[in-house]
Amino acid sequence: MDFWPEFLASSWGREFVAGGVGGMAGVVSGYPLDTLRILQQNSHSASAFSILRNVVSAEGPVALYRGMTAPLAAVTFQNAIVFQVYSILSRTCDPCVSAKDPPSYKGVYLGGIGTGAIQSLILSPVELVKIRLQLQTDAKSKPHQLQSPKGPIDVAKSIMRAEGLRGIYRGLSITVLRDAPSFGFYFWTYEYMREKLHPGCRRTGEESLQTMLVAGGLAGVASWICCYPLDVVKTRLQAQVLSQYPPRYSGIVDCFQKSVREDGYGVLWRGLGTAVSRAFLVNGAVFAAYEIALRCLY
Repeated sequence: MDFWPEFLASSWGREFVAGGVGGMAGVVSGYPLDTLRILQQNSHSASAFSILRNVVSAEGPVALYRGMTAPLAAVTFQNAIVFQVYSILSRTCDPCVSAKDPPSYKGVYLGGIGTGAIQSLILSPVELVKIRLQLQTDAKSKPHQLQSPKGPIDVAKSIMRAEGLRGIYRGLSITVLRDAPSFGFYFWTYEYMREKLHPGCRRTGEESLQTMLVAGGLAGVASWICCYPLDVVKTRLQAQVLSQYPPRYSGIVDCFQKSVREDGYGVLWRGLGTAVSRAFLVNGAVFAAYEIALRCLY
């Protein structure tokens, strides 16, 4: 009975809970655009509007939220871990800074890289399941295919049965390559922009809600732009199923080469507009919810 009061009394506990609140806000606010991004990346059509129109007319707006259960649960936990790990690593990576001062930009960037690599272990299986569920909108238009699993647990079980543990972690390498540098840019951009928009707020913690939303949104945009081609490759690799034999792509380099050869270099940026729009919305919500929750807990 005494666990939660004691847990929330610690700085680690507050970071964990506030990060979880931020994660929930981010998933709910941006999931439809994320589904649209996945459909764009895995298709040969670059038009977000035509894909959106086809999905909504065929299955209704609810189809844009397909597969949200898994990330809502997992991303809440993942974001809690992310903010807690980041708060530790941003200090550890530059120990010369006093504990009374905010972490240096060097510590912020290096701490973000370490955080991105660690959280990939949680995120990679979740994104695999999410992508398979989101792409069921395509499968349902092909009646000759086998009936797809209904929910995230069914999808995870089917992957484990068919491909084992290695299958559930398909795409881990490309996820680490994507997330390690992007999280460095993510946290660095947020800290830099909030200080520029509200000078002195890194010390006082007195920035406005508008500052949180804008700085968080710009952080999300920066992190996506720097890693987007890797995300396209990751989506295509994780969209493969074992029944496709031989597999369409044998690895990261093969997927990159075949994608460029078939669709040109533009394919590496397909869906960027959707992703950037979603990133601004989601990460503004994430950081605003995180900062507000943290202040409430303190």
